[in-house]
Amino acid sequence: MNILILGATGFIGSVVASRLVADGHAVTGLGRNPERARVKRPTIDWRQADLSRMLNPEDWESLLKDQHAVVNCAGALQDGPSDDLAATQADAMLALYTAAKRSRPLIVQISARTAGAAGALPFLTTKRRADEALAASGLPHLILRPALVLGRNAHGGSSLLRALAALPLALPLVHAESPVETLSVDDVAEAVSRAIAGDLRGDVDLATDEVLTLAELVSLHRQWLGLPPARVLSLAPWLTRPVTWFADMAGLLGWRSPLRSTAMTVMSEGIRSAKRESGLGATSAAATLAANPSGVQDLWFAWLYLLKPLTISGLSAFWLLSGLIPLLSMERASAHFLPLLPEAAATALTLATCLIDVALGAAVLVRPFARRALRGMLAVSFAYVAGGSLLEPALWLDPLGPLVKVLPSVLLTLTALATLDER
Repeated sequence: MNILILGATGFIGSVVASRLVADGHAVTGLGRNPERARVKRPTIDWRQADLSRMLNPEDWESLLKDQHAVVNCAGALQDGPSDDLAATQADAMLALYTAAKRSRPLIVQISARTAGAAGALPFLTTKRRADEALAASGLPHLILRPALVLGRNAHGGSSLLRALAALPLALPLVHAESPVETLSVDDVAEAVSRAIAGDLRGDVDLATDEVLTLAELVSLHRQWLGLPPARVLSLAPWLTRPVTWFADMAGLLGWRSPLRSTAMTVMSEGIRSAKRESGLGATSAAATLAANPSGVQDLWFAWLYLLKPLTISGLSAFWLLSGLIPLLSMERASAHFLPLLPEAAATALTLATCLIDVALGAAVLVRPFARRALRGMLAVSFAYVAGGSLLEPALWLDPLGPLVKVLPSVLLTLTALATLDER
């Protein structure tokens, strides 16, 4: 069968795509940035598209041609520069359903439980709108509602679980006693495979019968990482409000933190399902982790995950301050250029370098610009070292080390570049 997968580069979508290829299907993967995916999975026909711009049935017609099924693995948690929930999770899906009525492919929608404390938030209202439209469309469909999905890789909430599990000494948790149901990402792929084979239709919740508390789940991940047991510190929800606020602000700049308010609201009541008899099995968290033994790369990821926002913030502060502080004493700052330039030119060059530093410090905080800003920091740092060595080589011997200190910032910038990708 010919199968179109939306969000095929994502955590769930990539596993579903691989499973369907293994089943012998011809898979077309849709993603915003599939360049790397083309190299990793050349057996998939990759197409580039942004769901937030595919709001009319005409936008889907060429993609749906000759497709027997469509699997929607795309989604987002909150609105941001790169995420429009209403467009991506609702409007684009309604346009897809309208376009699909001519050829009537099977539609598999990877959704979520849309009731509960977070039910009124855009994340779930947009999913609910799409689910209801699909159920009323008359198209053959499966709406699959998995609990917390775990797997070999990690993204979003599962990444945070690993990071929290790797904290030293103690595990500070909010909603530590909240119940959490899980399953393996392979269970999701199995359900999609069965739907494609014609064995599964309707509206299905998918989760293991085992219910863990959040504290138990984090401790299980800590054991998986090979770290000794640590005491769980149960924190009052109000203590995390500043963290959630900063995470939401970072979300407006394009950073998809799992500590945003939507995720915290969902976790406040736990992750439970209203399981109906479906004939589907689900793998427990312990079995999922045991089937994917951790390696040193998992420990590195867990430690670096929470250091990443600190690294970006630290670099931003360093460059902002290095640009703003010289503005307080332009005459002293421009003195370094006087041996080669007239006073007016030296002042102009000092002002230009200050503005460059400030621009880089601000740009690195905006996710769509972060990679270019980090590369700019490297280029400017090397230019400063080269220029300083030529103009005033004695700065290498300065007790305050203005040139020496550039080198650690270069290493920190390289670290930020190495950890910038989200998936």
